[in-house]
Amino acid sequence: MIQTEGLMYRYAGGPELQFPDVSVPQGGVLLLRGPSGSGKSTWLALAAGLLGASAGAMVVAGQPLSALKNMAVDAWRAKTIGFLPQRLHLSTALTVHDNLGLAQWAAGQPLHEGDITRALSALGVSELAGRKPAQLSGGQAQRVALARAVLLQPKVILADEPTASLDDEAARASAELLQATARQHGATLVIATHDARVSAFFADQAGLQSLQLLRKQL
Repeated sequence: MIQTEGLMYRYAGGPELQFPDVSVPQGGVLLLRGPSGSGKSTWLALAAGLLGASAGAMVVAGQPLSALKNMAVDAWRAKTIGFLPQRLHLSTALTVHDNLGLAQWAAGQPLHEGDITRALSALGVSELAGRKPAQLSGGQAQRVALARAVLLQPKVILADEPTASLDDEAARASAELLQATARQHGATLVIATHDARVSAFFADQAGLQSLQLLRKQL
């Protein structure tokens, strides 16, 4: 679940972003909508504990984020959040398998081969384990990045513009993949998007919530 109240963030020397309050139950879907520069990526960073709010409160998966300090934020994020950034950030020097192993290491966990195998299998990319990112198509890379994001069975999945630059067929496949993966893990799904195709895909989703953000004022 995710709850916010009076949430604000100010960039140094920049405008203050004020976000509408929201309450999303566990397993729900939230679409963050708005044009570029409206604060969608900032909201995701706040939810992931990558940024601290300037004011207001945010509770994610039962955890008040203001109560987390220093290294505790990193440990919480590793166990709770699955992040699918717009730039997938797969290490080009590592195989698909080792990219997932790196995620376990970053979370302070020992290498669990079975977890890596299950994550890749669930996303239908087991046969890619020995390849490097340069050998993957765009769709394959996104599946691998999502397998990495859900490797530790997160309670919340955050996706930043997952359909950017995709054609209609690929965009629908991406939305279906996110929906199915979130349901499989019982995770709350948050998608930041300005793509009307995503909104249309999730229009009939039970419990769907949409948060419209406005372009920040300079």
